[in-house]
Amino acid sequence: MHHADAPDDGTYVVVNNDEEQYSIWQDDQPLPPGWHRTGERGSRAHCLDHIARVWTDMRPASARRHAQEL
Repeated sequence: MHHADAPDDGTYVVVNNDEEQYSIWQDDQPLPPGWHRTGERGSRAHCLDHIARVWTDMRPASARRHAQEL
């Protein structure tokens, strides 16, 4: 387990869940239930930069759908 302030040279993957919420996960660790690999992988910084580019609406998918139906 890594401390948040420790340097981390590991490989990460970008993951998302059914609500289209994003996170990063260590590549060599099993994913928690409900999370799926997006295919993007690399350094921690690379993965966080990717999420910043693609996750432009932080609302869960169900909340976005509900707002569109109103």
